[in-house]
Amino acid sequence: MELLRRPGRPPMRVGHRGAAARAPENTLAGFDRALELGVDAIEFDVLPLADGTLVLAHSDDLAELTHGAAEGRVGTRTLSELRALAPQLPTFDEALAHLAREAPRTVLQVDVKWIGYEAEVVAALRRHGVVERTFVSSFYPDSLRTIGRLEPALPLGLTYPLDRRGLSRRRVLAPAVLGILAVLRRTLPYRLMPKLDEVGASVTTLHWLVVSRAVVERCHEAGVAVFAWTVNDPGAAERLARQGVDGVITDDPCIFHGTVEA
Repeated sequence: MELLRRPGRPPMRVGHRGAAARAPENTLAGFDRALELGVDAIEFDVLPLADGTLVLAHSDDLAELTHGAAEGRVGTRTLSELRALAPQLPTFDEALAHLAREAPRTVLQVDVKWIGYEAEVVAALRRHGVVERTFVSSFYPDSLRTIGRLEPALPLGLTYPLDRRGLSRRRVLAPAVLGILAVLRRTLPYRLMPKLDEVGASVTTLHWLVVSRAVVERCHEAGVAVFAWTVNDPGAAERLARQGVDGVITDDPCIFHGTVEA
């Protein structure tokens, strides 16, 4: 998807899980709020349930999905069980139908959170006619390779590093974590390209603290777009724009007002 590369233009403004800081995340209301705030793209997460339904959920942790109202695993529940706990929970089909109708020109970033339901994801994207404006991201190379075989037209985005410690949800990072990220940032220009080549990825979504001008330039030389997550500070968004990233993913699209404009 050529529009993911933004040479000489401001980065794409991406609403993380809709507009997670302004409305309930991974919901239709959150998507509408992100659109009101002028995003160019919407990122959302997809997981399968025990009954085979795909829903929008960031993790398999039921406490996270229900904001502490229940415990256990999301994937072991049926849709009706989850709707009793999280009434705003949309299915993947409902989300795609809504975005096809309400946001026909908005780019979609579908984040696949695990392995094994790639065929269902691709079938839904085809069913709703959004393949041409979607890219699929994941931490898991095997999942991306499977999606690439099923639908070669879909751009693949390898996410790095694997967010085991919930970095995207931390406003203040521990010194040890910051140290690890600093090391990754220095070495990433030399280590990232083989990972992208193995998957056939044309996009990489990187934690913003490992992004450097060197890694952006290396990716751009290979024709790979660079998206940075999860950026909730206007100053950081502006710095990343100067480094040449192609997309900035944020919980709060208001950070772009007066900084990263289209």
